[in-house]
Amino acid sequence: MSDRCADTGYPLFVLGGARSGKSRYAQAQVEARGGRLAYIATAQAFDEEMQARIACHRGERDARWTTYEEPIELADAIAAASVGADAILVDCLTLWLSNLLLAGRDVAGEGAKLVAAVQACSVPIALVSNEVGMGIVPEHALSRLFRDEAGRLNQRVAQAARRVVFVAAGLGLALKG
Repeated sequence: MSDRCADTGYPLFVLGGARSGKSRYAQAQVEARGGRLAYIATAQAFDEEMQARIACHRGERDARWTTYEEPIELADAIAAASVGADAILVDCLTLWLSNLLLAGRDVAGEGAKLVAAVQACSVPIALVSNEVGMGIVPEHALSRLFRDEAGRLNQRVAQAARRVVFVAAGLGLALKG
């Protein structure tokens, strides 16, 4: 981890439920740093509703932001974005996990690559993820696999982060750091 991240509370890991305000919270944290900002988007626009969501997110970012769209090779995108940015926001890890599962990728191996990329990142980085393990046990095997892998991934990223914040109702609760 670079000196630029020392004592700054980065890497920052922000998680919460759907529509909890986690993305807005993480974006505000990164924007407060100033400078050139990189947004790494993992979403894929497979339908009109998702296209509208992506457009809404884009509209919330100003000219300081450069957007990188990377649904699978997240570790590579972090390395590339860190070259020209003063801070990075990755949104979101659970969409990335969905992409990995649907592509038949090695989730544990990709998670290890992600953690290594975060630890090697030369600029402050914030990552956003959904907390999906607080509800009922899903009925279908794929849904249970997703929930379990999301929990494992969140634990790995939280361990690598200097600061972890859980967001509910737009309010951040510090879990670490």
